[in-house]
Amino acid sequence: MEGEEDIETKALRRQQAEIAEAEHKHAEEATQGEEADAAERRAEKAEYLKQKLEERAEAEREKDAEDPEG
Repeated sequence: MEGEEDIETKALRRQQAEIAEAEHKHAEEATQGEEADAAERRAEKAEYLKQKLEERAEAEREKDAEDPEG
């Protein structure tokens, strides 16, 4: 059986993807410079965290694949 990521990691990845999408949309819709800049920074942060969670999930899958007993 292929390794699986932790349930918490999976939930965090899903949540972070939703946040990133919402922030990107907000940045696109923002009309004022500072508001748009802030939204874009939040979107970039959300993307960064999403990437880190994907790396964590991959590490968990690899660990489970190497040691399926636990």
